[in-house]
Amino acid sequence: MIWLILATLAVVFLIGFRIVNSDSRRASQALTKRLNIEPVYVESMISQMGKTPGGEFVSYLLHNTEAHIGNAAGVLLIYQTFIIDESEESLLFWHSVLGKARLPAELTHKHIRLALSFLRELEPDADELAAYRLRYNGRFTAIADAGPAANGNVFYMDGVSPKH
Repeated sequence: MIWLILATLAVVFLIGFRIVNSDSRRASQALTKRLNIEPVYVESMISQMGKTPGGEFVSYLLHNTEAHIGNAAGVLLIYQTFIIDESEESLLFWHSVLGKARLPAELTHKHIRLALSFLRELEPDADELAAYRLRYNGRFTAIADAGPAANGNVFYMDGVSPKH
């Protein structure tokens, strides 16, 4: 009789746990499947965010649009390469993860704002994060050096752009 009660409690606990964490699990799966990475990366970031920011991140990710997935991947990139491991190997690994997922590899101002919002309990410094963005983009994106015509995806054969 005691075994039946314990088994019932265990089943109720497991079902309750799955119901409580279903949004978090779906959000984590959406990002991990797109990036083709282990769920531990996303789940550890969400747990380090804290309860309120983590819930906001999960809600943001549950929109499940391409823009939200891309922005969440940018926040994950910042978390993994700015907060957890700033090594060259880490930068190369996460840059290749974004490339394989066919997501933009450039960090934008929006990524920085979202990271400051979602990672606020970790208290990242806004100036250091902005400097990191410039270093990262300088390292991995050549479009900034290609000139103003490249930013509009317009390339002129003679190298001279018309005056506006």
